[in-house]
Amino acid sequence: MLPFFTNPYPDELIYSAISRYHFYNGNHDCKDTLEEMFGNRSVIPSLEIGSHFSVLAQKLGSHYSIKDLLANHTIYPYYDMFLSNLRQQEILRDVVGDGKGLYTRLGMVAGSICRKNDMYYCAECAKTDIDRYGELYIHREHQLQGVVYCPHHELPLKKYPITPNVTSRIKFIRFEIGKIDLTYKYEVDPHAEINIYLAKQAYKLLQQPLQTLTLQDVTMKYRGLLRNLNLVTTSNRIRQKELYERFEQKLPSAFLERFESVLDVTDEYNWLKMITRNIKRHVHPFRHLLMLYVLEKDVDDFIGLKADRGPFGKGPFPCLNRAAVHYKKSVIPIVKVTRDFKTNAPIGTFTCSCGFIYARKGPDQSVKDQFHIGRIKQFGHVWHEKLKRLSKGGVSIRTIARELGVDFKTIKRKLSEGVEISKKEQVVNQALMEEYKQNISDIMNQFPHLSRSSLREKCKKQYIFLYRHDKDWLMNKLPFNKNKLEPTKVVDWVKRDKEYAANIIKQHCELLELEKPIRITMSLIGKRLGILAKLERHLDELPRTKKLLLEITEPVQQFQIRRCCIVIDNMWLEDQPLQLWKVQRIAAVKSHHFHEIKPQLESYIKRKQDVTNDERTTS
Repeated sequence: MLPFFTNPYPDELIYSAISRYHFYNGNHDCKDTLEEMFGNRSVIPSLEIGSHFSVLAQKLGSHYSIKDLLANHTIYPYYDMFLSNLRQQEILRDVVGDGKGLYTRLGMVAGSICRKNDMYYCAECAKTDIDRYGELYIHREHQLQGVVYCPHHELPLKKYPITPNVTSRIKFIRFEIGKIDLTYKYEVDPHAEINIYLAKQAYKLLQQPLQTLTLQDVTMKYRGLLRNLNLVTTSNRIRQKELYERFEQKLPSAFLERFESVLDVTDEYNWLKMITRNIKRHVHPFRHLLMLYVLEKDVDDFIGLKADRGPFGKGPFPCLNRAAVHYKKSVIPIVKVTRDFKTNAPIGTFTCSCGFIYARKGPDQSVKDQFHIGRIKQFGHVWHEKLKRLSKGGVSIRTIARELGVDFKTIKRKLSEGVEISKKEQVVNQALMEEYKQNISDIMNQFPHLSRSSLREKCKKQYIFLYRHDKDWLMNKLPFNKNKLEPTKVVDWVKRDKEYAANIIKQHCELLELEKPIRITMSLIGKRLGILAKLERHLDELPRTKKLLLEITEPVQQFQIRRCCIVIDNMWLEDQPLQLWKVQRIAAVKSHHFHEIKPQLESYIKRKQDVTNDERTTS
């Protein structure tokens, strides 16, 4: 243990503390300081993090632990949250030992952006340090990659002057008062607001305990935020195009270019897609902060968010069958999620072992939503058995309906023939019925041209009562339904078939000429022409249209081949070498699918080469 050490100041890099120790201890050779701190004269000092922490912690005494040094006096917490649990453990082992591979694991070599090769300081922080401590020190929050402002004083950082090609690799640099500029000159920065936000969020990352989150936790929190913004599909895919558009709106292209974070929307491996898709790939923490900026989330708030649990949460889910003994108990293990055709909202279908099946539209906004039924798809044997028991017990229809949680009309429809129902609620107030009949008659006399719908709006109460208790009188009394008097139009299917076929041929040509190819399906053509419902319901009445659709619609594999052929044609025109791996990447075809279509593509390339060779021979 050392008899003397310059204890680190708040947020001081351990490198800076050792530099001050070297100065105050009076060592002329930095190797002597390395020997005293690490027991090794060949250690290379590292500004950002360092290594040999096990020896260093032992030398500094019981007041310092390896984790304390790493968490409070290095820049490592800036990266920690965005690493996998395995990578976090590996880095802890790296700093304990010789640190080989440490910066590679952090992505500061291959994936590094805005690399800082110099040391930085804030003029106002420097003034405060001089007043408070009588000396300067290196703040870790000023050395973070991508951070160009001080998070405390919101001022641009300044570069500490170091004579190039003079400083040794093992020299400890200490900030000297005479070498820094304490003045501040105002300069216009169009991106100052964004930079200040990022600096403050980066500083908050430094204050988080190690291993608060892992990359997997962060990914699921992102997914939850994106789901709330309707940027996650029912099949759990991210709507990348819409997310990219949000980035364009929030972050100027000049800013992204300055910080080496320009997004290429055509690149399947751009950093935004890696953040939302592949948790195995490392993305720089600065880019994670850009993501939080676009999603308008503070680091502290983000850490407190719940991970994404899907549009309906994680099972088990409650059974909402009032006839079952497990009513409202979580006994349904999974939910089947589909997409609403009109709104694209997720639809959850819940199937219980009691036979009860219900569905509702999501996503759920609160726990209460779990106990809401949108539509009952199947009642099941348990529900029907209780219906029979209640119907035989002399209970009224409305009472049964309340007991089973459905409308009384449903009970009427469900009851089997021959079951006796209590007539308690069938006793009708005759005087009230006569009064309501008179009301209807008076309204019709006063407004002789009133339609059925308008009449119902004017006297809803009377209409409903008479509909329930004397429907025959009401139907005979009401004016004729105009729609029923009009003759039904006969559809000329032959003429319609010709029109549809001509329009589809024209639409097919337009689809083939699109710059970005789209898979041609009946659904796509039907939606574009506004005839999808007709095609789905009456295709057998349209033989010419049906035959044409069978010829031009594409299975998935056929579309993949067409898309790859377009890429090959473009490469051929641009005189690029035809490499199939490059074709696969540009066409965005998964490997196992590409393997299946590879022979057809090779044949297509050979035909193009043969045609070219024949043309050259002829000429």
